[in-house]
Amino acid sequence: MEWIYSNSDPILQTLVGCFLLFIIIIFLTRIIGLRSFAKFTAYDFAFTIAIGSIISSTLTSSTSIAHGFTAIAGLLILTYIFSVLQRKIQPLSKLISNAPILLMDGNTILEDNLKHARIEKNQLIAKLREANVLNYNQVVAVVLESTGAISVLHKTENSDEKFNKELLLGVRKTP
Repeated sequence: MEWIYSNSDPILQTLVGCFLLFIIIIFLTRIIGLRSFAKFTAYDFAFTIAIGSIISSTLTSSTSIAHGFTAIAGLLILTYIFSVLQRKIQPLSKLISNAPILLMDGNTILEDNLKHARIEKNQLIAKLREANVLNYNQVVAVVLESTGAISVLHKTENSDEKFNKELLLGVRKTP
């Protein structure tokens, strides 16, 4: 039964560590901002995985809470610095972030863009259904966002609303 529980397991230490890491993450996130845990770019995703790994090693190994705190604080500070640099240095932003890509332009499915994005036509059609699109003529644009989400911009059939082209700012039309 030692594989279930061993007297040498530091359960109380793990519980205290969970509490302390929870407080530390809340405190640091309040200082740095919520964007720290958003999945906007590849580096945001890598950051989230790294934080999980740090928490895991802090709670389940001999890594101290102070060491875990320092690692988490360092990652949060790097995330903050990169977000500032991304706003100021456009080439860095392009290097770190995937640019959104157009999957449908009006009622036309852009097959080459689907292929480049590795998205099947049936996945695109499922997103159209989720957006309550009744026919392709309602579609203004479908965009694969830099986060990996698919946005469907559409209108109702009887709508006279004008589409603001600024909504497609930064969206690639070709792979």
